Amino acid sequence: MLDLAKKAIEVLNFKKADFGDIRIIDERMQFLSVKNSNMGDMTDDISTGFGIRVLYKGGWGFASGKNLTAACVKETALKALEIAKASSQVKKSKTELAYEPAHKDYWQTPYLKDPFCVPLEKKLELLFAIDKVLMKDKRIRNAYSRLKFIKTHKWYASTEGSEIEQVLLYSGGFYKAVSADNNQVQQRSFPGEHSGALGMGWELIEDLKMLENAEKIREDAVALLTAPQCPSGVMDLILQEDQLALQIHESVGHATELDRVLGYEESYAGSSFATTEKLGKFRYASEIVNLVGDGTLPGGLATQGYDDDGVRSKRWHIVKNGILNGYATNREFCGRIGQKESMSCNRADSFASIPITRIPNLSLMPGNHEYQEMIEGIKNGIILSNNKSWSIDQKRLNFQFGCEYGTLIKNGKVAGMVKNPVYQGITPKFWNSCDAIANHKYWKLYGVSNCGKGQPTQISRMCHASSPARFRKVKICM
Repeated sequence: MLDLAKKAIEVLNFKKADFGDIRIIDERMQFLSVKNSNMGDMTDDISTGFGIRVLYKGGWGFASGKNLTAACVKETALKALEIAKASSQVKKSKTELAYEPAHKDYWQTPYLKDPFCVPLEKKLELLFAIDKVLMKDKRIRNAYSRLKFIKTHKWYASTEGSEIEQVLLYSGGFYKAVSADNNQVQQRSFPGEHSGALGMGWELIEDLKMLENAEKIREDAVALLTAPQCPSGVMDLILQEDQLALQIHESVGHATELDRVLGYEESYAGSSFATTEKLGKFRYASEIVNLVGDGTLPGGLATQGYDDDGVRSKRWHIVKNGILNGYATNREFCGRIGQKESMSCNRADSFASIPITRIPNLSLMPGNHEYQEMIEGIKNGIILSNNKSWSIDQKRLNFQFGCEYGTLIKNGKVAGMVKNPVYQGITPKFWNSCDAIANHKYWKLYGVSNCGKGQPTQISRMCHASSPARFRKVKICM
């Protein structure tokens, strides 16, 4: 495949393009689901093709194809070059790329068991066993379980001399029980509505203990029907790791994608309050909060050797001791904030998509508190887990998140389950109210596998790790 990629590079070098690269991608995706004791979707698809980017006199061009022949690759390279030439005539400013040395390398997601070597019968047996447990109570009206696996084989070459081969592996498992009576519907999911996937093999599915947790999830879903409504008011709040993953994603991750900060998403998905003049100065959070972007995080869905700019993956602070310290950047935009190198955040969701800046694996670093100690420090509060609904404004400031269930805290002790909890906040005020983070024993990694961005929309994947964290005086409502 790299020999084929070199055909495009030869054409672009001969035509004196400023820069050019090609990604050849062979991807297999397997998806299985069971719903209410019946087989749901079952797909096993392979997608193969290539995408070519060209930079000519400061203008971008992009074209893709599926026919993996030298003739088609050369023709597509010339098409991308013509688009770049046309773009250069109407550009508002010249595009320049940050320096990156040429890399010749191979990288692969570490795993123990290839999920594509596990028989379909074993996978379906697990899903039907989970479904049977969830459906034992008649008050469970809907049960849904799924497994998903993606293996992406990627070859990258550039006019700068990079030749990179990568194999990325994604594994995920999830299920949900929906209970109902005459006037309400409740749900419980495992591991969470937006989680259950990591950059691992079949060993993830074994480690999740999906079947072993199904009875508790069913019982929780039924118990929510008779649980009291969540009280409203200002309370102290502990967010569990699964809900913190979405909190980090929406109020920090998207807010610190540099292309969004610079206004490139404004007409579609909004902009950001975390503007560039705040870099290194703005108190985003309390001083105990450290949020780290990391393309090397073991198990991360955004973990890889190199991004789609051919930049080696990095680890860096986005928030350091509470201060805005960095952004998710690529080679095109990092110079706008005076950075000499990209933070390796350029990714495309397929061979037919042009790479754009995406949230990296972004994690809240652990603190030094025991979890029980955090609970004991609350007189009137609530613990929230498992996201059910979310809303945040276009500048990533005002948000409202709903969770599947809450656990009240009274005078330092757990006081029982409540349903329909919702909390609201303003991003910097909320993060500045964080006064305790549990220690490394509680630090867990949660995957987000459905992050949409761009026009046309691309779906990307990343992870957010954290320990439970405590926030003071948060508005809670039903």
